[in-house]
Amino acid sequence: MKRLILIFLLVSSSGFAESPTGYQAPPKMMADLVDAPRRPAATVSDDKQWVALLHRPGAPGIVELAQPEEKLAGLRINPAIFAPSRSTGYTGIELRSLITGEKVPVSDLPEGKVMNAAFSPDSKNLAFILETSAGLSLWNYRLETGTTSQVASEFINASLRGSKFRWKHDSSGFYTRLTFSSADQKPLQSVTDIKPVIQTTTGQKAAVRTYSNLLKTPYDGDLFEFLTTSRIADISLNGEVRLLGKAGMYKSFTASPDGQFLLVSQLKRPFSYLVPQSRFPLLTEVWTTDGELVTQVADLPSGETIPKGFDSVIEGRRSITWRGDKAATLVWAEAQDGGDMSAEAEHHDSVYTWNAPFKEPPQRLLNIERRFAGIEWGNDDFAIVTDWRFSDRQLRAWKFSPAAPATDKVLFQQRSYNDRYNDPGNFVTAKNEFGVDVIKVFGDNDKVLLTGRGASPEGNIPFMDEFDFGTASKQRLWQSEAPYYEQIMLPINDDATRVLTLRESVNEQPNFFIRDIKNNSLTQFTEFPHPSPAFVGIKKELIHYQRADGVDLTGTLYLPPGYDESQGPIPVLMWAYPLEYRDKAVASQVTDSPYEFVRVSYWGPLPHLAQGFAVFDDPKMPIIGTGDELPNDNFRQQLVESAIAAVNVLVSRGIADPDRIAIAGHSYGAFMVANLLAHSNLFKAGIARSGAYNRSLTPFGFQGE
Repeated sequence: MKRLILIFLLVSSSGFAESPTGYQAPPKMMADLVDAPRRPAATVSDDKQWVALLHRPGAPGIVELAQPEEKLAGLRINPAIFAPSRSTGYTGIELRSLITGEKVPVSDLPEGKVMNAAFSPDSKNLAFILETSAGLSLWNYRLETGTTSQVASEFINASLRGSKFRWKHDSSGFYTRLTFSSADQKPLQSVTDIKPVIQTTTGQKAAVRTYSNLLKTPYDGDLFEFLTTSRIADISLNGEVRLLGKAGMYKSFTASPDGQFLLVSQLKRPFSYLVPQSRFPLLTEVWTTDGELVTQVADLPSGETIPKGFDSVIEGRRSITWRGDKAATLVWAEAQDGGDMSAEAEHHDSVYTWNAPFKEPPQRLLNIERRFAGIEWGNDDFAIVTDWRFSDRQLRAWKFSPAAPATDKVLFQQRSYNDRYNDPGNFVTAKNEFGVDVIKVFGDNDKVLLTGRGASPEGNIPFMDEFDFGTASKQRLWQSEAPYYEQIMLPINDDATRVLTLRESVNEQPNFFIRDIKNNSLTQFTEFPHPSPAFVGIKKELIHYQRADGVDLTGTLYLPPGYDESQGPIPVLMWAYPLEYRDKAVASQVTDSPYEFVRVSYWGPLPHLAQGFAVFDDPKMPIIGTGDELPNDNFRQQLVESAIAAVNVLVSRGIADPDRIAIAGHSYGAFMVANLLAHSNLFKAGIARSGAYNRSLTPFGFQGE
């Protein structure tokens, strides 16, 4: 026995001695996927003369991920720089003329992470944020001189996210939030300061969903206040800084369309231990541009006691914004049902407006039958108001006249918000006299342009339509054509006959093109190379199949380069995520395009193609609840039936080896993996990544709260 044990120890120690040590590098093909830069982002100047191409890196580096991080009130904050942790940026900027195609690289960018690039309203400047280990600072590139310079030495506070800066309407400078303290003034927690944690501040019961990274102690609250306290500032292009108002936990700041007022919101104490900062008490005010208080608009309490339900809201003035087609008019919604959508009410919301100088009482603009979702402004005689309801997933939109809101509204759309086939698209917008994007209305004030993904049984087919409210008819002006997937990004002339598009195919990286719809011509604008040349030749197919209960399903099949079905079955990795529906027809809809570029990301399942696997991506796993049934009532049965249908279609095609199929998913997809491995014999292995398994934490609904 001793001799056997000795042999075992020798073998074991020998095995350990020969094991590789140190950092283990993956195969080069995999490493290249992580390092491959993403397709550049783009932003267009207001005069439609220039495009700024913003070059983006691949995955963040270890040094970046190792930066300090405080998890407070639902946020992740880098306390050293008063900014969100793990933010992404650009590695370079290149300007290209939409008129001549001229390329102008911005060659004097400072060292650091560049982010949030934005053209000035007069299109003469391109401002951006620079993140360094010292903090966030504001920089500007002047197109006329081709030079870059720091605007001001003060650091910006972006802990509460939102806009890091906003251009003034006259392009003379910016509004922003500046840090109020330095990082070395951070409050320290002493053992003598430890106090009992009180998890209620109102004495009322609160049924709320679970949230991550909440405040846990009084010290957390002090630290949160320290990191989020800022000063609103007016900074000129020449670097002159004017501090406005007092220090506060400012969440948002927006100038009125005429530039005469500021709408400012700030968080207040007492903080909550039950909900994130998005539901903390919120004070909203109107200031002059000198920082003087004009009027208080709203003072909302903590949102702890908002009734349960996705479409329940806080009582009081909410969704406060400027009306885009007026000089200085506020718009907001107020619940008429106590915030509880399940309560009986003729109108669940009302919409109000309030005109500057805010001396007269606000006026009721509209009564909303369901829950207010928003208004898209056109002009005094044209706007679109939308409402929704969670119980049946319904969304509705009407055209109405803001100048005469009592006149009959015209129904524009009514559908399930999950119903992609009947989505009319998004309104094309144009700048008005205030430089604000509003709906582009023409004809006898009754015609608009719409662009969208164009979901259909054949896959997504992006389009541009002209819709006539006078005749309730539409005319298709353009749509994408196979074998390409081409989306309209934005118009680049007044009548929207010239548009900037993003065009791609299965093996062609998305690139920007200029399309002349009127003359049916196409000009390539960028030439981005394939990011992963080793994966050129992947075969992609959108597969249609059916579940046993008659629900139509789809999934996207990817086959390794060089594979032919005559070679016989190969191992398959399925990557899926279950979703809830209230309608079988909607659950059966196709949500992808067979012509989209195959972007192989380290985050998803496609790298396994390099190991000889086929990948069945996003095979639909709909969980349907109709009538009084909730989706969770038959979760396990429907999940297994969907998986059986997916396996059967691949095996019947001769692609999948039934003894070598794995299932994978992330978060709720990981919960799916656990259930399929436990309640079926379809899969030989599973990958459950970052799983959410405790369903007792979500007792009020399927998947979410």
